[in-house]
Amino acid sequence: MPIIVESSSSNAELFTTVTGSSSQVVANLDELKRTLAVTPDEYAVVLGPAVDLEAGAALADTLRVTRPAVSVILIRRRVDTSVLAEALRSGMREVVEERDLTGLGSATSRAKQVWQALMGSSASTPEGPRGKLVTVFSPKGGVGKTTLAVNMAVALTQKGTKTVCLVDLDLSFGDVAITLQLFPARTIADAVHLESGLEYAVLEPILTPYRDGLSALVAPVQPDAKDTIPASLVGRTLSILKSHFDYVVVDTAPAFDEYVLQAFDETDELLLVTTLDIPTLKNVKVAVETLDLLNFPKSKRRLVLNRADDKVGLTADKVESTLAMKIAASIPTSSQVAHATNSGEPIISAQPKHAVSQAVTALANGLASEPAPAVNGSSQPARVTPTPKRSLLRRNGR
Repeated sequence: MPIIVESSSSNAELFTTVTGSSSQVVANLDELKRTLAVTPDEYAVVLGPAVDLEAGAALADTLRVTRPAVSVILIRRRVDTSVLAEALRSGMREVVEERDLTGLGSATSRAKQVWQALMGSSASTPEGPRGKLVTVFSPKGGVGKTTLAVNMAVALTQKGTKTVCLVDLDLSFGDVAITLQLFPARTIADAVHLESGLEYAVLEPILTPYRDGLSALVAPVQPDAKDTIPASLVGRTLSILKSHFDYVVVDTAPAFDEYVLQAFDETDELLLVTTLDIPTLKNVKVAVETLDLLNFPKSKRRLVLNRADDKVGLTADKVESTLAMKIAASIPTSSQVAHATNSGEPIISAQPKHAVSQAVTALANGLASEPAPAVNGSSQPARVTPTPKRSLLRRNGR
């Protein structure tokens, strides 16, 4: 991760929101030199606005000879021709205005690419063990999909030391942030300008921490922001998250849109949510037939019956016969679920012994019963990586 030279703690904290929370911060150039001496794989040095330009230029001039793979990024309160000229002469690779945090994120991403290119293949991070991606989907809104996704994510963090990322892919009307009462500084829309150099160091500052190993990548605040987000960005993002979290739980929009199809391409377990009403059952049956046309493996599908004890004239047996699927989990009806959601505390945390919490926990235990690859120091064995599958987007003629 980049080393930031900045004496102001508030500035340093601001810069690390885009360079990554694990970035090292040093107060002066002397500390920087000592830190560089013990970090041979460092790829970027960020010189804050308080660093003297002449001293910073002298350092950059030395590093371009002694450590040519290290990019020096200069931050100035005001960038003019004299600053640019000095940076050019000394070998600095980027000059960014202090308020341009997006530019700083892009600069550090490019620095990583330069380092990898100069260092050769040995600099590339190998794709290690990958986590399990769980997609929660229903073609019908109002079935409790988001509530299930949120509680499932919390349940999975209770599996020892597992880390979980909850991703809201309902990019127009996502409710994950409000359900968890999060106030995110950034959303998935902030990754758009970083797509060409997207990696976890760039993606991490966009995540919003919740608690106990759970982070969230939330949907944009403005519904029209969806139009600026390419489907390829979603696919790349999910792939990166799988390499850094034990579990990734994806809440989706109630439609087979291009973003949902990207999620399906990365999915290890698909939770298909239905309820005991004819319109939902009809839509879910169409969804099952669509999944068949997309060649989505039946072995990865699990049917979840929400509000399973509603007395509305339909039975669980009728659901199973209509969909030709066994119900993997039945979640009872309870007004306490909505009460917990309104209070900002998922029911699985607020009332862990509640029947709904027990049902979600059992489902989470089932998902975790198969050996999941460890990505954060866990000793569990990795699954055998299947032969790369053809994208669902391409199957659909897109």
